[in-house]
Amino acid sequence: MVPTSKRLRPPVVAVTGAASGIGRAFLAKVASSADFRRVVAIDEQRGDVPDVTWRVLDVRDPLLANRISDIDVLVHLSADYALGSDAGERRAYNLRAAQTVLTASAAARVRRVVLVTSAMVYGAAPDNEVPLPEDGAVAAEPDTGMVGDHLEIEALVRRSLRSHPGLEVTVLRPAALVGPGVDSVVTRHFEAPRLLTVKGCSPRWQFCHIDDLVSALELAALGAVSGVVAVGGEGWLEQEQVEEISGLRRFELPAGLTFGTAQRLHRLGITPAPAADLHYVVYPWVVDCAALRAAGWKPQWTNEAAFAHLLELREGKHAVVGRRLSGKEATITAAGATVAVLGTAAIVRVARKKRRT
Repeated sequence: MVPTSKRLRPPVVAVTGAASGIGRAFLAKVASSADFRRVVAIDEQRGDVPDVTWRVLDVRDPLLANRISDIDVLVHLSADYALGSDAGERRAYNLRAAQTVLTASAAARVRRVVLVTSAMVYGAAPDNEVPLPEDGAVAAEPDTGMVGDHLEIEALVRRSLRSHPGLEVTVLRPAALVGPGVDSVVTRHFEAPRLLTVKGCSPRWQFCHIDDLVSALELAALGAVSGVVAVGGEGWLEQEQVEEISGLRRFELPAGLTFGTAQRLHRLGITPAPAADLHYVVYPWVVDCAALRAAGWKPQWTNEAAFAHLLELREGKHAVVGRRLSGKEATITAAGATVAVLGTAAIVRVARKKRRT
């Protein structure tokens, strides 16, 4: 029988991607926490958070197992989700990093691994239940975008659980992330002069502030929640509320025209994300955060407050259909944005007709 004092001994936690982004935010939160015996920061470069043990290495290094042999819990936050990244290189990095972390953790007898994907894996659809149950089906479409990366990482987790039954893995699925440094299809949606909607369907909006993701990660690292865990604000905002808070008006297009045009723009390299990613700004994908709620967790940020912060952070930025505009492009009007989308669709149709003749 393990002595009580040993059972209750605080764990040693390691954080990958610790020098920047969410990794740094989590590291700063737990660096001085009495809930952890020691905090180890892993990144390719040393960061600025004090009072932690820094280990400088590439998380994809097969020798990672040798560097985490003294770790109880590993929180993996080293990932590339930049919209400007090459899709193939981004996916190769994200999958190799996740695979190495899972394999090395099993080899080093790490007790628990915590990873972050996204509630996007549930899929966004006009007939989605609101909210979606946390243990609901993963129904997102595999694609070359971020959603495809998340689906592949979760597939790696399932394979790892079968191969290494002694390893506990917790996957956090946040709603649309908001906070400093977050640049996504969702945040760029609100940089547009008008809000694109699809005729016959109204989105519902749920946000997850980075502060709330960090507090959920802390609970997961301590084992208060496990398995698949959704993270987000309580409830959701209706489209009308979003328009009232932001002062932005909508413009509606038929679904076929919207997604067909978006896919062509992406193939031409004009927009950064595949058409399937556009589903997440026109269809609902609200999640029920049942596991965290049962653990006594409450978000610090309401959806209204998180959305207001998003609007503050977007000041001076302009985008249309996810494409960041600059210079003279940034002077485009709301009407011009609509014409641009419709005009591009017309140009593509004419080009296709010419190829057929």
